[in-house]
Order: sequence, then structure tokens, then C-alpha cells
Amino acid sequence: MFSSILDALNTFGAGLILISAFAMVATRQVQGVVRYFVFQSALLALCSFALGLRANASHLWALGFITIAAKVVAIPLVLRRLLTDDFYERREISQAINIPSSLLISLALTIFAEFLSAPFVASVPIPIARINFPIGLAGVLIGAYSLMARREAIPQLIGILAMENGSFFAGIAIAPELPMIAELAVAVDVVLIAVVVGLLTRHIRIAIGTTEAAALRELKEEPVTWH
Repeated sequence: MFSSILDALNTFGAGLILISAFAMVATRQVQGVVRYFVFQSALLALCSFALGLRANASHLWALGFITIAAKVVAIPLVLRRLLTDDFYERREISQAINIPSSLLISLALTIFAEFLSAPFVASVPIPIARINFPIGLAGVLIGAYSLMARREAIPQLIGILAMENGSFFAGIAIAPELPMIAELAVAVDVVLIAVVVGLLTRHIRIAIGTTEAAALRELKEEPVTWH
């Protein structure tokens, strides 16, 4: 009975994780993207706690706390301290494809993830994997699409981190014995990535006035002819 409640909690969290992935694609403000990423990361921690309690695995509890510390607390705090206020105040994200088309593409990627994961899930004797693996794969694909469609540095960073969230959600179901040191190393890496990207974005914004990738590609030096 208790296990079924925990499974239902994991399933509910999985649904909200997928919705948050769509929300990150649909939002037009940098602040909204960061908030949905934090919400998704908190859901990942909740699912990790539920699976840890179900399997009596203390390392899954530890992974949940690491996720909260790194992604719910550290990364938003780092970005908030490093970036200027105009990144959060009514700043719209520049992207290559409009929001309705992006949502349709995200839906297609979710369906594709379901079909792609079906043979693998059928061969894995873990019931939870039937929920976590397709949604985790969909999160990876949607994060990759967001990375390609967005033209601003910070939303592109969140796309990379959303891909890591998707792989994490799938991993805690299909590889529950994943060593904690591996996730700890990933958590440290993503915080360092956020620090580096935040610093670069701040200095580029101050020096050039924009962080749009298309605009930055136009900043080329004229070739020098040697005589």
C-alpha cells in the first residue's frame, strides 16, 4: 500500500516535470525560464526522495539533497548575483522559432521519446522505469531543442541544465545504484558551468550590449593583409 502511494507520487512528479519542460519552452522571460527550472529541479528531488524511501536507498535521499543544494539554491543564487537586473525585469528571450511552433515541436519530441524508449522499457524489469525513462528522455530532447532554438546565453544554459535534469530523472529509475559520487561530481560541474556562463554573460553584456548569439556571430575582425 505504501509502495503504491510512493509510485503514485513519482508518477505525479513525472507529469509535473514534463509540464515544466513545456513551460520553459513557452515562457518569454529569462526569469520565468529560471523559475521553471528551479521548480523542475525541486520535483526531481521529490521523486528522488520517494524512490529512496520506496527502495530503502539512502543514496537516493542524498542525491535529492544534492539536487536541492545545487539546482534549487546555488544556481539561481549564482545567476542572480552575477547578472544585471535587466536580465530579469521584462527581458524577452530572442529565439529562432515562435512559441506555438516550439510547443508543437516539443510535443512531437515527447511522442518520439515514448516510441524510442518503448523497446528498452519493455526489457527492463523495473515498473518505475516505464514512467521515468520516457519522460526523462523527453526532457533531454526538449532541453536540446530549447538549446538550439534560443538565442540568448542564459536560456541556452538552462537548456543544457534541463537536459541534465532529464537524464537524472531517467537514471534514478533505471540505475538506482548509481554511485553518489557521480551525481555529486555532476552537481559541482553544473554549478561551475553556471558561474562561468554567468560571468561571461555579464562581461559580454557590459562590453557589447547584447548576449544574442546571432549578434555575437557578426562581431568579426576584418582579415589583415600582410605585406
